[in-house]
Amino acid sequence: MVNWSVWPGTRFDLGEGARYVDGRVVLVDILTGRLLELRDGGVAELAALDCPLGAVAPVDGGWIAAAGHGIAVLTADGVRWLAQFGSTDVMRMNDGVADPAGRFWAGSMAYDNTPGAGVLHRVDTDGSVAVAVDGLTIPNGPAFTADGATMYLADSAVGVIHRFTVDASGTVGSRELFARVEGTPDGMTVDDEGFVWSAIWGAGRIHRYDPDGALERVLEVPAVQPTSVCLTGSELIVTTAATGLASAGPSDGAVLRAPCAIGAPAARWARLAR
Repeated sequence: MVNWSVWPGTRFDLGEGARYVDGRVVLVDILTGRLLELRDGGVAELAALDCPLGAVAPVDGGWIAAAGHGIAVLTADGVRWLAQFGSTDVMRMNDGVADPAGRFWAGSMAYDNTPGAGVLHRVDTDGSVAVAVDGLTIPNGPAFTADGATMYLADSAVGVIHRFTVDASGTVGSRELFARVEGTPDGMTVDDEGFVWSAIWGAGRIHRYDPDGALERVLEVPAVQPTSVCLTGSELIVTTAATGLASAGPSDGAVLRAPCAIGAPAARWARLAR
């Protein structure tokens, strides 16, 4: 039985993208375009955009963000777009994360969930953007092993988590089925033991898979729609969503926390694009 508590002052329609960065936990409120930091007693706003904000990773002097229908760098000087995909009424960005080599990986998807329209993009440390994986529907994650040589990527629409090899240049190998999920896999992370944690949207659960893809543990969450999982080394942090629920419960949309001694910090993107 997990001893969950609610982080004070946190209620979002669509909280997502919790990351442990430099000793602090940041997350996004997707629909309001806000980047937030969890602090004792509540949250603090770090940045706000006039478009949806899917996920961020730290860079020197700011953040790289999967936002709107593209990828941008956020600094005190403003927003600088590295790439935009499709149009604002057709495509949007979803989840994203930095890998241990300092690259940023972020997924885009069609608003109407068109099968095969989802793409995982890779941003190299010089700011160049390339397609890493295509033919997806709703890409979520990705998540990387500590050495960066293995990437896990969920396609939420079809209930699967894929596994890919990644070489030193960032080139992705062939797609391999890692786990077929009873439910909708959402945000993910990899712990210090190489196990994969996934929030299961709509099922009120967190799954932990061993490196061979076997379901090792199921944690019940007091919210219907968990969206991301963050491990700090002492706590398990889970974001949740209230959007789309006919009747939201007391923890739907909250940020949940529980003691947990497993974890690894998020990788840092190496530097701003030149």
